[in-house]
Amino acid sequence: MKIRSILQSIALFCLLFFINPFVMAQIKHLKVSGVYPHLATFNESWTLPGSRKNIGGDGGENGIGAIIPWAGQLWMVTYSPHMPNGSSDKLYSITKDLQVTIYPQSIGGTPANRMIHKESNQLITSNYFIDNKGKVRVIPFSIMPGRMTANARHLTDPANMVYFYDMEGMLYEVNVHSLAVKKLFHKPVPGWHGKGAYTAQKQLVVANNGEEPVFKLKKEDLQAGDLPKSAEDKGVLASWNGKEWKIIERKQFTDVTGPGGIYGSPNDKSPLWSIGWDKRSVILKLLDDGQWYTYRLPKAAHTYDHRGGWYTEWPRIREVGNGKMLMDMHGMMYDFPKTFSRDNSAGITAINTHLRYIPDFCYWNNQLVISTDETTVLGNPLAGRSQSNLWFGQWNDLKNWGTPTGWGGPWENDQVKANEESESFLVNGFDQKVLHLEADKTTSITLQIDRTGNNKWEDYKVIKVLANQYQYFVFPADFKATWIRFKTTLDCTATAFMHFTSKAKNADPALFKTLESIEGNGVINANIIRPSDFNKNLQVLNTNGNKYTEVDEKLNTVLNTIDSTSQLLRLGEFKRDYLTDDASVIIKDHTGTFRLPKGSAVYENFIYRDKREVESERFMNNITGTFYETGRESGYLAIRPITTHNKKIVDFCTWRGLLVLSGTKKDSKTDGHYFGDKNNGLWYGAIDDLWKLGKAVGEGGVWKNTNVMANEKSLPYLMTGYDQKSVQLTSDKEVDITLEVDFDLTGFHNYQTFHVPAGKTVVYQFAKGFSAHWIRAVSNKACKATVWFTYQ
Repeated sequence: MKIRSILQSIALFCLLFFINPFVMAQIKHLKVSGVYPHLATFNESWTLPGSRKNIGGDGGENGIGAIIPWAGQLWMVTYSPHMPNGSSDKLYSITKDLQVTIYPQSIGGTPANRMIHKESNQLITSNYFIDNKGKVRVIPFSIMPGRMTANARHLTDPANMVYFYDMEGMLYEVNVHSLAVKKLFHKPVPGWHGKGAYTAQKQLVVANNGEEPVFKLKKEDLQAGDLPKSAEDKGVLASWNGKEWKIIERKQFTDVTGPGGIYGSPNDKSPLWSIGWDKRSVILKLLDDGQWYTYRLPKAAHTYDHRGGWYTEWPRIREVGNGKMLMDMHGMMYDFPKTFSRDNSAGITAINTHLRYIPDFCYWNNQLVISTDETTVLGNPLAGRSQSNLWFGQWNDLKNWGTPTGWGGPWENDQVKANEESESFLVNGFDQKVLHLEADKTTSITLQIDRTGNNKWEDYKVIKVLANQYQYFVFPADFKATWIRFKTTLDCTATAFMHFTSKAKNADPALFKTLESIEGNGVINANIIRPSDFNKNLQVLNTNGNKYTEVDEKLNTVLNTIDSTSQLLRLGEFKRDYLTDDASVIIKDHTGTFRLPKGSAVYENFIYRDKREVESERFMNNITGTFYETGRESGYLAIRPITTHNKKIVDFCTWRGLLVLSGTKKDSKTDGHYFGDKNNGLWYGAIDDLWKLGKAVGEGGVWKNTNVMANEKSLPYLMTGYDQKSVQLTSDKEVDITLEVDFDLTGFHNYQTFHVPAGKTVVYQFAKGFSAHWIRAVSNKACKATVWFTYQ
């Protein structure tokens, strides 16, 4: 009887605790910087006995490709790379109290499509059809294989049929009731790595963002277009009216959508938008009243640039609550007006630049929710298994990420016709603006502006540019306009390229108070950290005695674990990826050799990690007290500074959607970002918390008392991403030293020549708002010289 009584008590407790919704509502999940660690997604096959760890396939990546509010829950799908026939990735739903369901019908793959089919009241994502009560039906990959990237409403039977577009270019139509499948086209248009599809104004528009073929293709295989004829033929934007295909533009395009978003175009007159890019800038295409128009916007980062389109994932334009739409492209978020059209192009405003790699976002449960493609094992042994998570916040939180900065333009060494206006380029939303100009003939370039986005243009300024003579123009602080465009008086080859900067966000020292300053003398918790490959924990090795522990999803220390000390010492060995000399930091990779500002001398003997992938295909460099972002493909040539921290950060990684920093003070107490015990601890936050460490600053030079040969170019020195800039020039002989700038990563241009008397110092302050990516120096005579930059 006593045993029965105990069992009954246990059963009653379980009933109350696990079923009673009131008790469930009292469960408060740990949240750090907008991230709930328990919601992290993992490829579930990675640790199964006999599983094949194919870093290029199942489990090589675990991005959250689509998130959709539906049937009272938030639904999402994850993906592995290159899995058209399925994978171990899952379909999930999350309740408002953050309980997670993983569906047994899951078939995985590489999906990012999502659509609400209004007439049948179903959510469509991946190959799943989900009714308004949460019932899931599936089309097996054996019937409809592909990496599903977009859905679109049917041209002739939208109530019963829907289109599926896949990354290899296949186009299917599916009956939403019977799930009967018909393949319409195998590869109708050129370009690869399909990204978007949408139906509007009686045409289906599709977008491909790459040019790396998956299978052999001939021109006659296509319904329209051709194989690439030039280096600029990459990707495509194309349309189909149900009878014939047309090529709109042979560039790299991603999302295609309109004011109706994932519900489809509200009527046949609604505009359609598509976003893409080329070497010059981001491209925004508008289809309005049957006509196509082109607008251009700046890039915030080059980490997204790649011929194959592999490093963009799914940039989107999507509604995010309260009638607002958010656009995310090339590392910059914009407030995007739902009313954007040819006659009303006002309102696009840069909100931030960011580090998070974002496949999708939405508004759910009174919050903005952003998905991530974060930690991967793609050539990254410092991560044990791929994983991602969601970020929850509000619109105003986005303004606390990186300040809007970027670059781009309508012309980059392009053949230009006399008196022919360039495409419109966005100038709204940035504090400081500089224009870089060059032409191969002496010509006048007229700057025209649309002040309010009503397509009413006026001449703003005329600048005379001498043949092959670089010139720049810094816009005054009170300059206001929405769009700018350019025209020349002669046929010529011209460049019009802009750099934008904005006032840096204020630092938040309290957020990072548990991290020790590089000049501090306190004892720190020096840990090697790594997302585990055999469970979902974070591996931690305190190098002060090589004490191994793990951290679980509640950020508690797990002690009784298999000792993996030798594994972490082997995989986590600290190797310095840069050099220093008296002048500055020197970095080198496949894109070249470059110089960066140098931080505190204490870093010379401080042991720490200086390079690691923290977002998919993106490295974070931690070099003498400054964090930089570097793309896997774009490399050091396109590096950008993020923040100068001057902390004793020993190691860093992303895990369960959190940014984790090692190097905390020994006596730290739990404060919402520091978690640990009296023996050890780590700092936890989100990747875009890094901006709150403060703006990037530094000093250094291309030469410091260096013996310089006449007309020998120095190594390039980083200039982009810094605020107030000045330079000091000295020489032991009377010389002329010319500074040259590279503003578009294609080559250097003479900025200014300084006459430097022997033994004297020439000090020069760059104009506020002037920016280029790189700067270098050249002397007209052999000498011993110093060229020293200070960025504040």
